[in-house]
Amino acid sequence: MRMVDRVDILRELGLLPVWRLRAPPSAAAPREIASPPTVSPPPTMRDAAIDPARTAPGAGAVERVARIATLGWSDFAADVQACTACGLCRSRRQAVPGVGDAGAEWMFVGEAPGAEEDARGEPFVGQAGRLLDNMLAALGMRRERNVYIANVLKCRPPGNRTPEPGEVDACRPYLDRQIALTRPKLIVALGRSAATTLLGVDATIASLRGRVHRYQGVPLIVTYHPAYLLRNLPDKAKAWEDLCLARATVRALSDAGLQSAAAAPN
Repeated sequence: MRMVDRVDILRELGLLPVWRLRAPPSAAAPREIASPPTVSPPPTMRDAAIDPARTAPGAGAVERVARIATLGWSDFAADVQACTACGLCRSRRQAVPGVGDAGAEWMFVGEAPGAEEDARGEPFVGQAGRLLDNMLAALGMRRERNVYIANVLKCRPPGNRTPEPGEVDACRPYLDRQIALTRPKLIVALGRSAATTLLGVDATIASLRGRVHRYQGVPLIVTYHPAYLLRNLPDKAKAWEDLCLARATVRALSDAGLQSAAAAPN
């Protein structure tokens, strides 16, 4: 009787054929183990902070803000027209820098241009613009004299949608430069969007009306947007109250200035 050897067992288990080394391990040529490929570790936060490729956009934004802060009135409008800092440059017909007296005491700031403003390149035209002109006339003013009118955004958002935060951030340096050049005594924010953007709060227009705020040190009064008043005629009386507060604020500032001048030593 033949004894069952190891090969028979492997055959029964289905583990044949048995693979054998051509030479004993000691005689085989040493196998060269390839070094693993070098893999650069992911950049740390510190690496990202000093990587020029990563900092270029931020650095460019800082340079842009610094450049806008040096603009004069002679080149302001052309710079706005050439702006491509956000996607609105691709959908606008033209930018709408602003209009009015470059040395005005009153600055009116809305949200963004509408369709007619986009077509004409001037803020607050059409029915809303005519109502604003009537409001100014009731105060004894007009947009060409002692009044400057601008928007937070200089380009129309498609479909008059609410401006996106990135668009506001891209356009704010222009508004800040307009304020610095005009040096108004008072800013009137027209509508909730303009008011909450300038004041950096999320609040209703009802809670912001009736008191004096400040933006960059300039007194700011909140009132309704003329387009809103066209749809809600009863609120015109409230808007007139806001304008009366604005006028009283400017007069108080003027009186304070005269008193300071009188009290100053000769």
